[in-house]
Amino acid sequence: MHLLEPRAQPSQLMRWTAPLWAILAMLLTGSLLFWMLGKPPLESFQVFFIEPLTSSYGWSELLIKASPLILIAEGLAIGFKARIYNIGAEGQLTMGALFAGGVAVHFDGVDAAWVLPAMVAAGALGGALWGALPALLKTRFNAEETLTTLMLGYVASFILAYMVNGPWRDPEGMNFPQSIMFGDSALFRVLMEGTRLNTSIIITLFAVLGFWLFNARSFLAYRLEVGGQAPAAARYAGFSAKQTVWFSLVMSGLMAGLAGVGEVAGPVGQLNLNISPGYGFA
Repeated sequence: MHLLEPRAQPSQLMRWTAPLWAILAMLLTGSLLFWMLGKPPLESFQVFFIEPLTSSYGWSELLIKASPLILIAEGLAIGFKARIYNIGAEGQLTMGALFAGGVAVHFDGVDAAWVLPAMVAAGALGGALWGALPALLKTRFNAEETLTTLMLGYVASFILAYMVNGPWRDPEGMNFPQSIMFGDSALFRVLMEGTRLNTSIIITLFAVLGFWLFNARSFLAYRLEVGGQAPAAARYAGFSAKQTVWFSLVMSGLMAGLAGVGEVAGPVGQLNLNISPGYGFA
């Protein structure tokens, strides 16, 4: 009798080829769906994957969409190393956008260079605080972070709905649930005329470099990985499990908050109910 048994060590071949197999499965499944709809699969793939990359505008939109995903993924990866599964990045993004948007609304009409940096700092703080709540619940009450982070995402969306329908609603917005449009001092500068590509991607570039250095050179990153792969060994070495939980959730919230700032101070330009198309769940 043949039984499936777990490998003693992960397969290096599968580690590198798994994304390729996933892409192949997606193409085969997509081809089947398009064929069933009566659409030529190759023509459909041309529209989806090739045509957007045939213009500078298409490339700029690719960067605009990739930037928040990269920021969120970097923050979540810290927790994943320690087996802390934060699935509430969407709510943390929303709170980051709310905190940053609050600064923009409060200082509307102030033409000063410090407004945008203040929004970035406020957004990072908002996301970090929203990540700190499940950290407190886990370390104090042993609440499962996969549930608390997810549920807090809905709480954040309700807070956003209340603010744009009430205190921060644009009085000239035809009663739509949205804030005023932010002034120039509260927006990232456009890098390419005719596109939405803006200077928020600079934050993403620095974040990529910073997280690479953190993972490659930081003893804290080593502690997180040991805590995730061998909790007993981490405890024996004196590594604090509570510190791991707090650092992972707060840092992932902070990065999601920065992604929220990039949206409201970038292509969205205001607070509304459609800040994110689901970046935090992607």
